[in-house]
Amino acid sequence: MKNFALIGAAGYVAPRHMEAIKATGNNLVAALDRSDSVGIMDSYFPKADFFVEFERFDRHLEKLKRDGVTTHFVSVCSPNYLHDSHIRFGLRQGADVICEKPLVLNPWNIDALEEICEETGGHVYNILQLRLHPSVIELKKKVDAAPAGKIFDVDLTYLTSRGHWYYTSWKGDLSKSGGIATNIGVHFYDMLGWIFGNVKENRVHLHTHDRAAGYLELEKARVKWFLSINYDTIPEARKAKGSSTYRSLKIEGEEFEFTGGFNDLHTHSYQKVLEGQGFSINESRQAIDIVHQIRHAQPVGLDEMAHPLAQLPLSRHPFDK
Repeated sequence: MKNFALIGAAGYVAPRHMEAIKATGNNLVAALDRSDSVGIMDSYFPKADFFVEFERFDRHLEKLKRDGVTTHFVSVCSPNYLHDSHIRFGLRQGADVICEKPLVLNPWNIDALEEICEETGGHVYNILQLRLHPSVIELKKKVDAAPAGKIFDVDLTYLTSRGHWYYTSWKGDLSKSGGIATNIGVHFYDMLGWIFGNVKENRVHLHTHDRAAGYLELEKARVKWFLSINYDTIPEARKAKGSSTYRSLKIEGEEFEFTGGFNDLHTHSYQKVLEGQGFSINESRQAIDIVHQIRHAQPVGLDEMAHPLAQLPLSRHPFDK
């Protein structure tokens, strides 16, 4: 049994990490979050100590160490801009680190973390769960088996509506979340890069507070992509069914179905880490490069390679009066 500490216990994704720690037969000894809305912990580790102040959390782990209790892993589920700092903290504790996406916001942060890993002897693993999805694995096999020189046409659409709260939270702050492409799209870019290879061109057509669109040319694919958190961009047929999300990945004009199969992917990710097969720092590099370039690119406007939904009327920021 390994001991875990968790940073970001009140976040949306934290219960998946708690479930993974429990399902793999391990123990959560301490958790941290500025918010104390963490009653979900009772369902998994009611005896875990909880802190709302980082300094007391740090002191507690140090006291455990002096009492002979090793913290083997630190799981990081905090806001994106804090990942780098919290990973470093875990490594300094002598623990290995499991971190949510995006691993960091900037490519140079990856280089620095690799240096710290060498200094401490620790390891950092990124949750890249789409690589473990059975349908995605089969798609990669199909692409790998395609004739040499085959270039696939891919259309990615991911619409997941968010309310006005989004713009007040850290997620609505570009400097903290990395923006739309980073916050809701980074795992798709990782999946596409894993399947279709290295980036040849990264063109941004549109990038606003609530949507982004672009063209990504990979070694084996031409990808038109569109991401949005605006409810108005969702197809009417989906709205009629009461849905506030829409996800579509078309390859050569055919819908690629991977809606199901997500339930246990975090647990599977933890199992891989515990078996020494987790996704390393460097494996996250291409996706971080992609979203960093998108974030800093000057949109070129719409052209022949723009996603069809990029032509939808733009909306005003909800806080603009």
